[in-house]
Amino acid sequence: MEMQKITSVYFVGVGGIGMSALARYFEAKGKHVAGYDKTPSDLTAALINEGIRIHYMGDVALIPADCKQVDSTLVVYTPAIPETHAELNYFRENGFTLMKRAQVLGEITRSERGLCVAGTHGKTTTSSMLAHLLKQSHVDCNAFLGGILKNYNSNLMLSDKSDLAVIEADEFDRSFHWLNPYMAVITAVDPDHLDIYGTPEAYRESFEHFTSLIRPDGCLVMKKGLQLQPRLPKGAKLYTYSATEEADFFARNIRIGNGDIVFDFVTPTGCIEDVKLGVPVKVNIENGVAAMALAQLNGVTDEEIKRGMASFAGPVRRFDFHLKRNDIVLLDDYAHHPAELKASIQSVKELYPDKKITGIFQPHLYTRTRDFAADFAASLSLLDELILLDIYPAREEPIPGVTSQLIFDQVTLKKKRMIKKEELLDLVKKEAADFQVVLMLGAGNIDRLVEPVKQILEKR
Repeated sequence: MEMQKITSVYFVGVGGIGMSALARYFEAKGKHVAGYDKTPSDLTAALINEGIRIHYMGDVALIPADCKQVDSTLVVYTPAIPETHAELNYFRENGFTLMKRAQVLGEITRSERGLCVAGTHGKTTTSSMLAHLLKQSHVDCNAFLGGILKNYNSNLMLSDKSDLAVIEADEFDRSFHWLNPYMAVITAVDPDHLDIYGTPEAYRESFEHFTSLIRPDGCLVMKKGLQLQPRLPKGAKLYTYSATEEADFFARNIRIGNGDIVFDFVTPTGCIEDVKLGVPVKVNIENGVAAMALAQLNGVTDEEIKRGMASFAGPVRRFDFHLKRNDIVLLDDYAHHPAELKASIQSVKELYPDKKITGIFQPHLYTRTRDFAADFAASLSLLDELILLDIYPAREEPIPGVTSQLIFDQVTLKKKRMIKKEELLDLVKKEAADFQVVLMLGAGNIDRLVEPVKQILEKR
């Protein structure tokens, strides 16, 4: 990719969280940026407000003229776009340079020092924490994040003095194999995306291949106990981290109470005492240890680490409090894998041990529901009561026999309901007085119901 020749960048699927960060990046670099997305959203509205041209019909006639110049236009697309898409086929048939989002990020890791965070879950929060720790320190960074970070109201950070680039390394479609990390974190390798990988073994092997891409002068920071055999190049270092046991980087003396979480951060060179979590949920101890490890390895001082952890506000839709009153609590969380659900529910139960926890869950993808129905049911059975919605299909066509019923039948709770998404607000109105802590979960469009649910619960 000869960037000096490119004057226009066109995005097929511009509204995705990862794609929008790249759109903002190229806009900031002075390129003409435009794109297509299937549906309007708050994110596409923000992009339009920033000067990026977006339309919602897959129509070649709507592509701006400056994005139809084959020699000066880069086309970036997401694997979620169907192969039959009219605009995608137009660009292919006319000889344009097409790259997946991950390929473009790969180019960035070859020109800058990429700090790449991979894992089945935890990667958005960990990469966001890392970016914040670096940004508010003397080190600084660029960052391409998988969530909108509340501290900056963006998923993109740019620096005119740092060549560090924090990147969320996505394993879907083996996207992270395009990257060339300087340093990497692996948070978890619980099997997922079996529609792509076929077997849990193939999924884990994909992470092992990812470790072979780390630069010889860099390192891997891996959660202790993962069933993974790193293939680091000669010269690259391996560190482990943990929130529960001794490792190269770990947490000890954890104190949870009065809505706060404080712990000591132990490193190969010493200990930072009384680190306070800005987002005080137990799962963030582990995410924080990984982020602080990479921050320290890149020169962030102890005092900057301590200050940054306390001021971290978190990404949108990652353990997001929308109501926090004595009588009612409402949280929204992006959890969509059984292990994420388990961690999220357990964290809420520890924060509110004497309150009834009601989970509202929207399964994401037919294939994931088919492959992990029993695991979903086991995690959801940790709740006090469950409201289960229809499957959000995202990029998939329905699979015969695969519905939310597969999960519902295996949930062991006495109080469980399965309803259509459209029925949720009526149910919440009817039972508003009975709720204590409500946890809304899923990666689909359940987030659009958070504000209406909040309004009902506020008025009770």
